[in-house]
Amino acid sequence: MVVQHNMQAANANRMLNVTTGQQAKSTEKLSSGYRINRAADDAAGLSISEKMRKQIRGLDKASSNAEDGVSSVQTAEGALTEVHSMLQRMNELATQSANGTNSTTDRSAIQDEISQLTTEIDRVAETTKFNETYLLKGGDGTKQEYMKGHDAGLKGTLTDGATTATFKVAAGALDAGKSVTIGGKDYTIGTDKTEVQTAVDGLTAEGDQVTVNGKTYTYTKKGGTGKTDEGWVEGTTATEGSTLAYGKKGAANPLTIANGDKVTTTPKTGASASYTAAEMDNGVSKADPSIISAAKAVSLMTDELIAANKVGVTNGTVEITGNPAYDKDNGVTFNINKGSAEVANKLSFSLHVGSDADMTNKITVGIETMNSSYLGIKGLNVNDDSGIAGTYAIDAISDALQKVSDQRSSLGAVQNRLEHTIDNLDNVVENTTSAESRIRDTDMAKEMVNYSKNNILAQAGQSMLAQANQSNQGVLSLLQ
Repeated sequence: MVVQHNMQAANANRMLNVTTGQQAKSTEKLSSGYRINRAADDAAGLSISEKMRKQIRGLDKASSNAEDGVSSVQTAEGALTEVHSMLQRMNELATQSANGTNSTTDRSAIQDEISQLTTEIDRVAETTKFNETYLLKGGDGTKQEYMKGHDAGLKGTLTDGATTATFKVAAGALDAGKSVTIGGKDYTIGTDKTEVQTAVDGLTAEGDQVTVNGKTYTYTKKGGTGKTDEGWVEGTTATEGSTLAYGKKGAANPLTIANGDKVTTTPKTGASASYTAAEMDNGVSKADPSIISAAKAVSLMTDELIAANKVGVTNGTVEITGNPAYDKDNGVTFNINKGSAEVANKLSFSLHVGSDADMTNKITVGIETMNSSYLGIKGLNVNDDSGIAGTYAIDAISDALQKVSDQRSSLGAVQNRLEHTIDNLDNVVENTTSAESRIRDTDMAKEMVNYSKNNILAQAGQSMLAQANQSNQGVLSLLQ
């Protein structure tokens, strides 16, 4: 029996200290709700948990970023909804102005409303903003926005390019006798009767034919039995003995073409040609202004193409290059140098929708400056005497409507993408949070079992320590 070293008490005390330490840890886990409160609890688990926390908080903010992006896109698209509405009204007004029943006063009133709507479109573009960012005003710097090419309502094929356009009138379209509509007016292609006369006088070979107003004449070297006259006989054959209907050029009774005659020349060898003879003044018939030459038709088409393509242009000169001329075998091609308007560059901003610095986590939103210059309706004028300006304005407004539709479609596509992005981010956050919880959170039921066990062991340890300390009291009996 010893006194100096009470090993029973020392052992009980050691075990009580172990139990008390475990009881303290259980108490900490139960009170904090976390299984890992310090790196010593689970070093690897803490590292994994913190990486997950970084991802979760980043994704939460990315979801918020995407929601802000949806709000900005909705703001821009909402403003463009009203721009669309104003353009539709302008289309109505332009269509009304194009009608020939309008008076000058009517068109002036229409022009007033169109001017006001154009100004309002510019105001919307200048003032629409989200969080102090102007959405429809464009970005930094400027660019040249070229207008879309137009065919001025002419019959042909238009090929539109970036800075130029090509309009082609088919072969045969401006042949003599053909009808053509230019600038809303109907014309018949004719030929100066002097040119027709020259073509007829040039037919001097046996069997050459010419048809004048439906009657056919054939050229013959023989005018009848025993005669040496030559000229035109009526009919389709140059029969000897036929009576001359007309003599040759320079004879007493030559075949003379009159104003308005419809003539077809058919050489024995070579191609035939048709004409509508007219006494022309600068390519226009003196007797009937609706009869014009092919060259005059090309000139009028040139003027109309320039007028149609000048709508909305504020920079550059709209012009037809190459001096186009009609060729019955190839038609005529008009090469159009288009004009432009100087506008602000596209506004571009990126939405960061991920927790990492990867550039794939960027969603770029691009919005053009949606003012009247970009839309091609700046200075739109429908106030003329003929209604042609209103007709051309319809095309310009149609182009503007398409530009707004394209921009709204782009914004709608971005919004739909962002909504899917938000759903995905929220789903990833939920799943990652669940994973982080399994690593870091306390299993309360399991820990309560440990706590109860350690509580019982602590009470038992205290009791055993008391008993061990009491056992040394037996030494006193030996000293009595």
